[in-house]
Amino acid sequence: MHGNIKHFTTGKNRLRNIVKVIPDFDKNRGGVLIKKNQQYLLIGSIIIIIAAFVVINSMSSPAADSESVEPNFRAAGQMGSQGSEGLNSRASDELVVAVGTHGGEPEAGFDPITGWGNSREPLVQSTLFKRDSKANLINDLATDYTVSNDRLKWTVKIRSDVKFHDGMPLTAKDVAFTFNTAANAGGSIDLSVLEKATAVDDYTVEFNLNDPQSTFINKLVALGIVPEHAYNSETYGSNPAGSGPYKFVQWDKGQQVIFEANPDYYGQEPYFKKLTILFMDSDAAFAAAKSGQIDLAEVPSTFADQKVDGMKIVSLESIDARGISFPMNPNTGEKTENGYVIGNDVTSDPAIRKALNIGIDRQALVDGALNGQGEEEFTGVDKLPWGNKEAIFEDGDIEGAKKILAEGGWTDTDGDGIVEKSDLKAEFTLLYPANAQERQALAVSMSEEAKKLGINIKVEGKSWDEIYTLCYSTPNVWGYGSLDPTDIYLRYYSKSYDPSTRNNVIMYNNPAVDNYLRTAITSPDQEAANKNWQLAAWDGTTGFSAEGDASWMWMATINYVYIMDEDLDIGTPKIQPHGADIFGSILEWKRA
Repeated sequence: MHGNIKHFTTGKNRLRNIVKVIPDFDKNRGGVLIKKNQQYLLIGSIIIIIAAFVVINSMSSPAADSESVEPNFRAAGQMGSQGSEGLNSRASDELVVAVGTHGGEPEAGFDPITGWGNSREPLVQSTLFKRDSKANLINDLATDYTVSNDRLKWTVKIRSDVKFHDGMPLTAKDVAFTFNTAANAGGSIDLSVLEKATAVDDYTVEFNLNDPQSTFINKLVALGIVPEHAYNSETYGSNPAGSGPYKFVQWDKGQQVIFEANPDYYGQEPYFKKLTILFMDSDAAFAAAKSGQIDLAEVPSTFADQKVDGMKIVSLESIDARGISFPMNPNTGEKTENGYVIGNDVTSDPAIRKALNIGIDRQALVDGALNGQGEEEFTGVDKLPWGNKEAIFEDGDIEGAKKILAEGGWTDTDGDGIVEKSDLKAEFTLLYPANAQERQALAVSMSEEAKKLGINIKVEGKSWDEIYTLCYSTPNVWGYGSLDPTDIYLRYYSKSYDPSTRNNVIMYNNPAVDNYLRTAITSPDQEAANKNWQLAAWDGTTGFSAEGDASWMWMATINYVYIMDEDLDIGTPKIQPHGADIFGSILEWKRA
């Protein structure tokens, strides 16, 4: 798991498509006939001036602007001729990548407050702490920290030699400002536990909590620090200043963002001085990589077996799990405060949930839907220290699943292949984000496998805005993968239900599980915490896993697949979380 890389070398010689366009201007064919007669001379001069103006203007027209900053791809990943020439002649310490096929272009820009870089390398900003390739906690801005006896006060010391990209010093005031702003904004990092952050002096910040959660340390890893003097929530994302290893240069929305190495960076100097990230769909990114236009591209698992001359395929294992949420309550007409329907009459029946968990062959899903690029997953955290091995079981038991259904009152009385209970058919809709290929494939495969059990699953791709209105009554394919066990707490703790954040969307409520989760999240001892996280999944009698309440059906952890230059060395990658963290080892990257 830790930085495990599978290489597929695909050749030694790389095809380079270098297309040169040399503007030709043949004066004799340009319609300019110079006569001795002054009238012809005047007309000819005017025509020459007009022609020259047209040529110059064409080189600086809006069409040429799309090539003014290398490489700036056109639609569908195609380059103009001048762009291709410039790209292939770039310096060896320049890197062009397309790695947004999962996360995509950040809508709000490169602002940690709104989600940029959360739980992964933010490039532009620094964080208080980081994790190394083995997930060990290491210092970034922080030099030390202490926790009070009641675990409600965390005091962090920071470096005194750090400057923002605009030359201003980074102090504890900036750290306090960042966390207070993020907490008030209610962004992607859950900071509801933070009461207030305060700068004690220039290089000491104090965090006061309203709940003694030991997992708060993970928030200090996730959030990049922004400058108080230069932060504006409306504009910062489009022109961010930070103190990280790279400086923001330019963002061409819908196309690319360009970063350059920060000469004042306090840490290890990066080998690559210029980093260009292109926003392309996976097919265009793969085509661009094949034609030598980019150095590295993230591609779907279906591309893992491709052979490209001069390139290699690298498959990174991850803790990024795909699971299906099962609404736990029947549909009684109840709605959320936003008016969204709560409950599902089919998935609220434990026989349905258990039958699917036991009867579906997860390895078949991995082999088919993911092209073998993944691993079976049973609890959502199997690979992590707080995963419970006792909750892993032998799946693909079709007969066992049918027995569970029959004992639960589900039988096929009308002979149509779908079981029913009274007049209720065992069928429901399964949602997935329409732009997520691997989730669509998993949903379709899940539907095909469920038919063998007599359960009819109709799959539908929706936008996230639509899913957020339906997820309280309709199962959905979600993705989770974090080194912060708070995710488990927010997913299964009964009091964490919150429609505004989609925490505990299934409205799961098990008092025994609640007790384990509270003990785990407030325990100062990591070993004791891990034990309680495990018991929450299955204690031999109950739990949130398939052995207990079968509240979710976890299917697989996915691999992140990349095609890259054969001579590109990406060091030892960090553990890949949800959305991947390919730049987590960027300071180790170089050309071999």
